[in-house]
Amino acid sequence: MVQVFRTIAGLQTYLRQAGWGKTVGLVPTMGALHAGHGSLLKRAVAEMDLVVLSIFINPLQFGPGEDWEQYPRDFDGDRQWAESLGVAVIFAPTVTDLELNSNVDQTTVLPPPAMTEVLCGAHRPGHFQGVATIVTKLFTIVCPDVAYFGAKDAQQLAIVRRLVQDLNLTVTIRSCATVREASGLAMSSRNQYLSDQEKQQAAVLYRSLQAAQEQYHQGDRQVSSLLTIAQDILATEPAVKLQYLELVQRDTLQPVVEKIPDQIPALMAIAAYVGSTRLIDNLVLNHRLPIIAIDGPAGAGKSTVTRQVADRLGLTYLDTGAMYRALAWLILDRHIDPQDEPTVAELTSGAEIELIPRLAPQLTGVKVNGQDVSDAIRTPAVTQLVSTIAAQGAVRAKLLKLQRKYGDQGGIVAEGRDIGTQVFPNAELKIFLTASVQERARRRLKDFQAQGNQAVDLAQLEADIAQRDHLDSTRAIAPLQKAVDAVEIVTDNLTIAEVIEIIIDLYKKIQ
Repeated sequence: MVQVFRTIAGLQTYLRQAGWGKTVGLVPTMGALHAGHGSLLKRAVAEMDLVVLSIFINPLQFGPGEDWEQYPRDFDGDRQWAESLGVAVIFAPTVTDLELNSNVDQTTVLPPPAMTEVLCGAHRPGHFQGVATIVTKLFTIVCPDVAYFGAKDAQQLAIVRRLVQDLNLTVTIRSCATVREASGLAMSSRNQYLSDQEKQQAAVLYRSLQAAQEQYHQGDRQVSSLLTIAQDILATEPAVKLQYLELVQRDTLQPVVEKIPDQIPALMAIAAYVGSTRLIDNLVLNHRLPIIAIDGPAGAGKSTVTRQVADRLGLTYLDTGAMYRALAWLILDRHIDPQDEPTVAELTSGAEIELIPRLAPQLTGVKVNGQDVSDAIRTPAVTQLVSTIAAQGAVRAKLLKLQRKYGDQGGIVAEGRDIGTQVFPNAELKIFLTASVQERARRRLKDFQAQGNQAVDLAQLEADIAQRDHLDSTRAIAPLQKAVDAVEIVTDNLTIAEVIEIIIDLYKKIQ
């Protein structure tokens, strides 16, 4: 049964007891849950050990004359739905519980005005200061590992990401795709205000964005023509009163002038009134190629398949193993005790790592602080050290940031145990490549025998692989998990060539 807490003390006491050693996910909402919230909660429940749903209608983000008092409220319905989805905790504080007092000066969080005074912020002064203040409170109260936000509120998402970056918060912000009604209308609690006719009229917002996106995909990068195409579609529904329609950079929210650069994702954002109801929507215009994330247990053939898929599709093979090897080499080169985690963290946080693409069958090259160490990272000493440093949080955080930087460019194929769940949770194609313990042991035995080692016991190999699977799936950092939206490929009766063809066919379907 879902537990409900109204006070900070009650919630934090529960989390100290029930959340010890577990991953905690936070889904911040204002209640009146709909299918969009449901998608966030389902994903959080699938990925986290314990999920906290916060329900708080934040007065700080409502301006004079806005609908704070009339905002939809259905706590009993929200509680029942959250419980059915497997949510552990609902945190539903009052204004008093969060110590919000409009009669006294209080500390607030002020994100960069360049991000808060554009788009919705230009029409709702103080709105995003109120959002940032409450979100920061929730992060400090709950201390989640991951917080889930919907992509529909793109400006909020960009500001929260910036807040986390600038304040050095440790929470990971995970965005989830906008959920839409059959007409294309983005799900929103405010949709309850709309009549059936108004809902049909409001669907023109998405159609206008789609028209611009289609033109963009055909090669049009001119801001003026893309906006004109969207405006022409909007004009077909006179009942929809446009407030703004703009093209901005997705991450900085700064206006895109004249032409959209190929390497910078642009956000086409819209706000309009249908009757007295204000609605927002957006689409990202992004030219980058997709990301293929391949996860799975040891011995499933991930490395071989990933490299060949990248070569066949002309994509970049993101050799995450070479990155970890590079840091292991650096630690050895500086004669640092690998068990001295603070010193390891100090060294690796400032290291510069650059991958050097090479055609197969050559292994990926790598530079550390400008020095080519492509051969040096393949030594037995480095190999022996990799597992030790890969288990350290600071090392993982460093490489996670670097891997995501490569991901921003798109057109990559990467493999590991958490590429689709943690590194690239929004990858366009996720594969979970696996095989039975018996099949992986048989393959390992064949490899040993080919190397001239005939004294290997198959039963022992099976036991070792099963133990490795358990350790990989239960480790505190980067556990082996299948992403909820990953395609599972069981390779027991498949050749490498057949697996590659399956993945390439899946890739072609998303192009």
